[in-house]
Amino acid sequence: MDLYRQHILEHYKSPKNFGSIKSSSKSSHGENPSCGDSITMDVTFKNGTIDDIKFRGEGCAVSIASASMLTEKVKGMEMTQIANLGLSDLQEILGIEITPARQKCALLPLTVLKKIILTELSSK
Repeated sequence: MDLYRQHILEHYKSPKNFGSIKSSSKSSHGENPSCGDSITMDVTFKNGTIDDIKFRGEGCAVSIASASMLTEKVKGMEMTQIANLGLSDLQEILGIEITPARQKCALLPLTVLKKIILTELSSK
């Protein structure tokens, strides 16, 4: 379990894909008011897939690590595949079981990303 915790802390301290995309196709923001987590994502699309994705915000280690690992995973993925991702997929990406108390933290980045994907899919 310590290996997984270390992995989470590494992504928290040095998140991948952190920042913004100036000419993004879509952006979305979400917050978890119960703990103060806040995530904004920018996405560019190419041929129905995510070409680039960045996030910014602040939050607990689980929230930031989740955003970091999720953005790594979904680059190049088709929008329809992303729309079907859920908690079990996120647990697989994170490599840990997410306790009920941390589910909102872990799911915030996926919720923000799905908002972008569903908006993009409905505009097609």
